[in-house]
Amino acid sequence: MQTACSGVDASETQRRRLRITGTVQGVGFRPHVHRLARHLSLTGSVGNDSAGVWCEVQGRRDDLDAFEARVAADAPPLAAIESVRSERIPPVPGERGFAVAESTDDGSAVAASTVPADVATCEACRAEINDPAGRRFGYAFTCCTDCGPRYTVIERLPYDRASTSMSPFALCEACEAEYADPGDRRHHAQAICCPKCGPTLSLAADSAVEAADPVAGAAELLRAGAIVALKGAGGYQLACRADDEEAVTRLRRRKHRDEKPFALLARTLEAAEGLAVLDEVSAAALAGPEAPIVLVPRRPDAPLADSVAPGSRLVGVMLPATPLHALVSEAAKVPLVCTSGNRTDEPIVIDDARVRGELGDIADAVLSHNRAIERRADDSVAQAVAGRLQLLRRARGYAPRPVRLASSGPPVLAVGAELKNTVCLAIGAEACLSVHLGDLENEAALAGFERAVADLLGLSRASPALVVHDLHPEYLSTKFAHSASLGPVLGVQHHHAHLAACLADAGRPGPAIGAIFDGLGWGADGTLWGGEILVGDAGGCERAAHLRSVAMPGGTAAIRAPWRMALAHLATAYGREMPPLAALRGYDEQAQEVLDQCRPGRSVTTTSMGRLFDAVAVVCGVGPTVTYE
Repeated sequence: MQTACSGVDASETQRRRLRITGTVQGVGFRPHVHRLARHLSLTGSVGNDSAGVWCEVQGRRDDLDAFEARVAADAPPLAAIESVRSERIPPVPGERGFAVAESTDDGSAVAASTVPADVATCEACRAEINDPAGRRFGYAFTCCTDCGPRYTVIERLPYDRASTSMSPFALCEACEAEYADPGDRRHHAQAICCPKCGPTLSLAADSAVEAADPVAGAAELLRAGAIVALKGAGGYQLACRADDEEAVTRLRRRKHRDEKPFALLARTLEAAEGLAVLDEVSAAALAGPEAPIVLVPRRPDAPLADSVAPGSRLVGVMLPATPLHALVSEAAKVPLVCTSGNRTDEPIVIDDARVRGELGDIADAVLSHNRAIERRADDSVAQAVAGRLQLLRRARGYAPRPVRLASSGPPVLAVGAELKNTVCLAIGAEACLSVHLGDLENEAALAGFERAVADLLGLSRASPALVVHDLHPEYLSTKFAHSASLGPVLGVQHHHAHLAACLADAGRPGPAIGAIFDGLGWGADGTLWGGEILVGDAGGCERAAHLRSVAMPGGTAAIRAPWRMALAHLATAYGREMPPLAALRGYDEQAQEVLDQCRPGRSVTTTSMGRLFDAVAVVCGVGPTVTYE
């Protein structure tokens, strides 16, 4: 923070212009500035632009100093201040009052942190939804400056209602009064609405029959064992009773998801505690503004179908992140499976026009609404580790929140790898991560990846000085980097990228010793790495040690059929004296072919720790094949 006010009479009228950057749009920051300025008897104005928030304040020097000290310290809970810069400018004679100015857009590049993430329903809005005397009783789109959709409804920046998918819904007189009142928590809350002026729900079952009360109708169908496609904040989801074995099994069969666990929706924290054992970290995450799915130990007596998470002692639990989820789960009165609305390995569906075609043979009914989803966002997934929350999938609630970098630089776009893809755009000292995009294995997933790249560049209006990709020449993301003509390209070794990411996450420049244990990644020598000791920093590294290289018979087939990796490791360790194993019975006819593939030059080799874990699991009798990672 910089000021130029020393040596000046404290009673003299001064004027200062402040530039505040970070996550300051869509989080109630302008109302905060307005209230603080009025409290300190300052005049001036505040507004949004492409770089964040600006304000001009005029008054006594002591009051201006207090304003500068408190504008960041007392910021709204959802704000993330990166910087506050101040300069002294000439006073405006005769100025009266403090105003919220119209947003402006000069067309310049936008900092990544300007785009706010979606936020789970706050306590005040939940209370309104549950208040029979209130005008938002039972309304599925209730929100304020402290909660509601942001990232999934933004069309462009600056973040104003006209730039969101709420623009078709003109505010009624009551909502307009709240929006214009600086003392109201809905002052300039861009997604506010009510039953009189906002989006509406619809329920279609079988022959597109409309229900008088869509929430009650959906809850009745769920209780009866039906599968309902529900339009969430970042895409459609599939729900069914979690205590109904037949319903869960039917969902697995229709979705072609054989064993991978389903997430659970519990209507309250108390209900979640009846399903799983919650520690303090897990409970806080569930009830927090990000509201991720949290992996927690299942209670032995939990009223859940065995097929919710077959063979696992853990279940993934979440609380309602939107009023619609809260209303449906409360009306259903039972724990619900709530999983992504897609076919396995494809992106989550967000288009109303495609939901019947994509999910019609999975869902028995569709609970939808007429507010568009501008970009998809799956649920985030986390777990408590050593007293801290560890993110396993960074999506709704967290993305596109940036990671702060140690230094600034030109715009750099990183397009990620083939599996568990995420794209990243670094602008200045911020690295903005997209939501989790999944595996780029089919045309739909690739289209989602390309949309995410276009979104990052479009929202930020940045032109990359460099496009970074994985070294693997056959990854679709690598091919995209070379064909998209977005800028000069640079290939980075997969595990060197892991080392650099860990350093960035820890805020350390390095050098460091990195133990990189992975499924696989294309190595600098043309083999598949994954069990490496690397020494270096973001600028370069040395491969100091690695696991013994073994054949990966069948290539990617060895991932889905890890008994192949078990044979490869045993053949490497024992040669012709390989002992018989009960775990490999039933594969005798294929074993010789696989062993032949283990000979030098017949298969790609790998140092992967993940493939070693697979082999050990097979030897220990866990299972010779897998249906998900």
